[in-house]
Amino acid sequence: MPKTAATGSLKGESTVEEPDRTARAIGRRAAEIRATVPDLELGRDVDATAALGLVRTGEASMSAVLTRAAALALRELPWANASYRDGRFERHGRVNVGITVQVGDAERPGQLIAAVLDADTKSLDALTEEIERLTARARAGELTPPEQAGTTFTLSDMGEQPGAQRWSALVIAPQAAALTAGAPFDAPVVREDAVVPGKLIALTLACDHRIVFGARAATLLGRIAERVIDPSR
Repeated sequence: MPKTAATGSLKGESTVEEPDRTARAIGRRAAEIRATVPDLELGRDVDATAALGLVRTGEASMSAVLTRAAALALRELPWANASYRDGRFERHGRVNVGITVQVGDAERPGQLIAAVLDADTKSLDALTEEIERLTARARAGELTPPEQAGTTFTLSDMGEQPGAQRWSALVIAPQAAALTAGAPFDAPVVREDAVVPGKLIALTLACDHRIVFGARAATLLGRIAERVIDPSR
């Protein structure tokens, strides 16, 4: 980021920095969404022990589990696989999940959204492979515009990043909804009437309240949670 001359004050020496093009674009887009989309946000902690077991054995990635859970829920609830445009609802025939990929570094952070087309038709194996390929291409700066286009829903998975257990979701207009998943954390869970150690993740669903209302939003989050808890569903 370009830097201007340092200034002095009671706060000590301060250096003024100009954001780069990526940072400006992210900030501008976020401000536009917050100003124009009346969002509704719901959260739920879910038992991800089984899903994380698949991750440990290399059978699937958590992003793939989350993508499949969201995609199948959207196929089951087509009113959520939609957009809000000019006072009208557009329901989409294909379920295309956008995966948020963190790029850059601490000095120049940024993010790209990679499109997993027809995510509801793909197995966990196929989703794991495709998401890994798209993530690598994004971080290498090789993601093409077609690989970012056509998304109907957005997923952000923080993975194992410490301190990122809970965070808000941002609806990518004109999409109807977006989901974030925090880093796993230890917590007691109830299984077969016994309290045992478990691994939870916090899911946060944000919806455009003009198209996905309270009860429907809760239903969508519940359907996603069910398939995260039991990835075999």
